[in-house]
Amino acid sequence: MSGCILLFTGLVFAAQIMDTGGLATNLGLRHMPPSLGHLFGTDWLGRDMLTRTILGLYEGLKLGVLAALCSGCISLILGSVAGFHGGRVDQFISGLINVVMATPHLVLLILISFVLGGGTRGVILAVALSHWPQLARIIRAEVKQLKNATYVLLSARLGHSKLWIIRRHLLPHLVPQCMIGVMLLAPHAILHAAGLTFLGFGVSPHAPSIGMLLAESMRHISTGYWWLAVIPGASLVLMVLAFDTLGSTARALLNPKTRQE
Repeated sequence: MSGCILLFTGLVFAAQIMDTGGLATNLGLRHMPPSLGHLFGTDWLGRDMLTRTILGLYEGLKLGVLAALCSGCISLILGSVAGFHGGRVDQFISGLINVVMATPHLVLLILISFVLGGGTRGVILAVALSHWPQLARIIRAEVKQLKNATYVLLSARLGHSKLWIIRRHLLPHLVPQCMIGVMLLAPHAILHAAGLTFLGFGVSPHAPSIGMLLAESMRHISTGYWWLAVIPGASLVLMVLAFDTLGSTARALLNPKTRQE
């Protein structure tokens, strides 16, 4: 877990101090393979691939975390409302969850991003609006169980309002669940944000992003310039695996059944 945190800290620090001069076009340095001068090589315009990859990973990290946070907020609100109120409200939200989960994921992502005009905002909202159902279903089940607990029923009989019960009894149980859910959603959000950009529905082509690097490399990889796709792709997979490991470790630490192991 400490290694994953160190990796993300190093990525953020490197992106902040990175010299953006490597993004400038230099036709005299184009198509250079990885070397001591350019660790990740250069692209067809002579731009440094190390600079583009680091900044692209940082941009993907920001997009993924923001999208996961938005998705977590949606899940917490809808799941809590459905579980606490029940009845028609629960039926409506449960039906909405089923509709979103039944829709092909990639189609839903592209549709939302296209309707919102793409760009950074479109990617964040597309990923957020398509990733909330599973976590919302978990929170709904948790709320249904908690609201029938003895101490919650006793608190209601003592005259405490629903808002007081939610704030004092439900949220302390739900917030850790939601935090772990957000951490586990983030790797999927990062991958899907990169996938949208790869397909042309994501961030601007002028902004550094791993999806754009992979999309651009497809036109050159068949000519032998393997580093244009392999290195950014491997870096993206490494970051996603690190985030997934971080989320799984945090879930194990907060789970009473496994935190003693």
